[in-house]
Amino acid sequence: SWFLLVSSRMAGLRVDFSMLLEPLGFVKVLEWILAIFALATCGGFQGETTLLVSCKGVVNKTVTAAFAYPFRLNAVEFSAPDPKGCAGTWTDVHLVGNFSSSAQFFVTLGALVFLYCIAALVVYIGYNHAYQQNNKFPLTDLAISVLTALLWLVSASIWAKALVDIKMSTGANIIPGIEACKAPGTTCNFVSVTSMGILNLSVVFGLLNAALWGGNVWLIYKDTTLHNQWNRISESP
Repeated sequence: SWFLLVSSRMAGLRVDFSMLLEPLGFVKVLEWILAIFALATCGGFQGETTLLVSCKGVVNKTVTAAFAYPFRLNAVEFSAPDPKGCAGTWTDVHLVGNFSSSAQFFVTLGALVFLYCIAALVVYIGYNHAYQQNNKFPLTDLAISVLTALLWLVSASIWAKALVDIKMSTGANIIPGIEACKAPGTTCNFVSVTSMGILNLSVVFGLLNAALWGGNVWLIYKDTTLHNQWNRISESP
């Protein structure tokens, strides 16, 4: 019975790639691409912050702390200036902050949107006749699009705030909070931190996704019974 059900569903398949040239299909392809960009720019980031340390028996030794997605900075430790830890004055030094919830929310949303766009494109290309004939499909698509637009806006805003905090937690202002740098005879100087321009792009892609999904709401709305009912009401005397 399962095989017959699947066969009957597949029998209704009518592949029509011309839907990709229609606004509804074309926008969905753009949403799919932007979701990939948002995922790649945030989830694929790797960086490090570097300090120059001078202490007992060690002069101008660089120490680094490597960090990456999902940005649990409090689990990232600076390497020791030397195997003996500056004659015992250098203790374990970690970065500050855990921004994994914001980053994972952003990336998880991007992954779910990526999968949904694929499913929607399959319906648009292979089952557009069923999509147009069944009012439930456009209404469901509309509801998901409204929710997705709001989630993109929220996640991009939260991630933007987390990114500002990440820059603060890996920049030059971390030195006053390092106790080992306050030991007698020890000095620490900030050297560099990996550029986070690609993370700035991830925020931009998040906001672009929100705007694109917001515009897509109108395109889908025109295919629903709600739009037809409103037209009939506005045209009636």
